[in-house]
Amino acid sequence: MSDIHTIIRRPIITERSTIEREERNIVTFQVDPRASKPQIKQAVEQLFAVSVLEVHTARVRGKNRRMGRHVGRKPLWKKARVRLAEGQNIEFFEGV
Repeated sequence: MSDIHTIIRRPIITERSTIEREERNIVTFQVDPRASKPQIKQAVEQLFAVSVLEVHTARVRGKNRRMGRHVGRKPLWKKARVRLAEGQNIEFFEGV
């Protein structure tokens, strides 16, 4: 898994992640479940040209979903909370 574009899948933009980004300089991403913390750190530093101080990861269980009487499950996924160095940030919506 050497491609940095497959490690970082998408940013997670929720109310909590927005508050953390503004107050504590922490950005949240959905990442590949097989990615390790050093791989995530390297991918974020290369993609966004920022300095990463620490990475926290969590595996998120998929929710149960129903279609009539059939029960299915959404897939498991992994999220990474990345703390950036002081004075650096990643802007997802520059023009808004």
